[in-house]
Amino acid sequence: MIERFLEKADFDSYEDFLANYKVRIPDDFNFGYDVVDRYALEQPEKEAILWTNDKGEERRITYKEFKSLSDQCASFLMGIGVDKGDRVMLILKRRVEWWITMVALHKIGAVAIPATHMLTDKDIIYRCHMAGISSIVACGDTMVLKHVERARRFSPMLRNCISVGPIVPNGWFDYYRGMSEAEPFVTPQRNKVTDNFLLYFTSGTTGEPKMVMHDYSYPLAHIITARYWHNLHDGDIHLTLADTGWGKAVWGKFYGQMMSGATVFVYDYEGKFEPSELLDVIQKYHITSFCAPPTIYRMFVLEDLSKYDLSALKWCTTAGEALSPSVFEEWEAKTGIMIYESFGQTETTLVVGTYPWVKPKAGSMGRRNAQFDIDVVDDDGKHVGPMVHGELVIKVVDGKRPLGLFKCYYRNEEMTEKCIRNGLYYTGDIVYYDEDGYFWYVSRSDDVIKTSGYRVGPFEVESALMTHPAVVECAITAVPDPIRGQIVKATVVLAPKYMDKVTNSDEERKLLIKELQNHVKHETAPYKYPRVVEFVKELPKTISGKIRRAQIRQESESENK
Repeated sequence: MIERFLEKADFDSYEDFLANYKVRIPDDFNFGYDVVDRYALEQPEKEAILWTNDKGEERRITYKEFKSLSDQCASFLMGIGVDKGDRVMLILKRRVEWWITMVALHKIGAVAIPATHMLTDKDIIYRCHMAGISSIVACGDTMVLKHVERARRFSPMLRNCISVGPIVPNGWFDYYRGMSEAEPFVTPQRNKVTDNFLLYFTSGTTGEPKMVMHDYSYPLAHIITARYWHNLHDGDIHLTLADTGWGKAVWGKFYGQMMSGATVFVYDYEGKFEPSELLDVIQKYHITSFCAPPTIYRMFVLEDLSKYDLSALKWCTTAGEALSPSVFEEWEAKTGIMIYESFGQTETTLVVGTYPWVKPKAGSMGRRNAQFDIDVVDDDGKHVGPMVHGELVIKVVDGKRPLGLFKCYYRNEEMTEKCIRNGLYYTGDIVYYDEDGYFWYVSRSDDVIKTSGYRVGPFEVESALMTHPAVVECAITAVPDPIRGQIVKATVVLAPKYMDKVTNSDEERKLLIKELQNHVKHETAPYKYPRVVEFVKELPKTISGKIRRAQIRQESESENK
């Protein structure tokens, strides 16, 4: 499939990749018609999705069925008034209906807005007002339905609420009944590749969520994600562990993976994540390629991996936050598989990554993607040399967005112009690169800790702490200080035997704090050590597994008032 869109699909080296990777972008490209329906025509029995859950249920969807279901869904949605350009929000957890509805919306020309099931009615009202959402398709879970129903009363533009079941409240459309009663699908007028396609609400460390809009070329930008970062080929089975409300779902379990010919594997589970259960799934279904946030790998290495047959697993990747070198090394030691990192944002596709021709360096995000011309600049926008911290930027030549860079912040021209100016898109992420062209993450620009004139990136201190056997997870944040401006604070989750000690003895707690501080001084520059250390049972995280440092900072500030 990808050969239809690439001038060259196979490369001998990273240099060959940089020089010769070119994407052909049809003027009316539509993933629904040009990928899903094309597979249904040429390889109707090819497996598109393999879905299973923690109850042992299983569903396999071929491209023939995928086309049929997405056509029925599109016809149903058009029949209740969903039209080209309408904004439709999907709150579907890991239900298979998410993929069906996404493709249906693409075929209609409507704008899909994936959202997490953790939204409250206040969150939903905000999104409905800001984006002008006309319809919501939701999983029929009591809590999700309750929040949508409450929000509906305060959202006059919200015309349609659709439940996929099992609960369908009064006044809601029944998803499957609507599909079964829909008229035969009639293809509407094709879109332009520059039309609005996909919108994500993305939260920064401050302010309300921004609305990131991508156009119809966006799936093509994820060919690199799947083929050259996940290293996928026809017949592979790929599992990305991500909720469909997070942008990582379209990165890792949809567009690029299908275009590469892989089966998208979905593991749907409720409640607390259990690493042993996921390892059982990877073993049972012979997963060949796996991607998850660093948090998951941290949990995996604490398991007895010798109990599992992971021989089918050939390729592992991670994204979402920086990977600790200690986890990288332990995973490779226990499985023989290196973890290939990358970096990107909701506003982009993969910007920096490790590819088959690029040997990973533990802790490095990798090297630049051929789609983007990037640089590292200082506060004045000037290029900085190797090993110097600066902001990562993407070059925008003559006002033309490179493939994969977002179209705009929807309905916020001021914010768009603030981030894209003087021929550069400013990512807001502080990085540096080494002499070999590998990039290393430091922090978000607003996460940098400024203490006594020094600039400290959270990740470098976290990496140092993670090499101590007592530390399972940690987060580094700033605490206001009247003398130093800010000081470094470590919020630490301990291994059970250490946690028992510090819980039962104040003296043991003080000794361990001192030990961890000295450990950091030994592992990195002494001025970076955490002057404040707090032990907690767990770290606050987003639905995607990212540590919520902003929440930790806010809680620390409240305690110090």
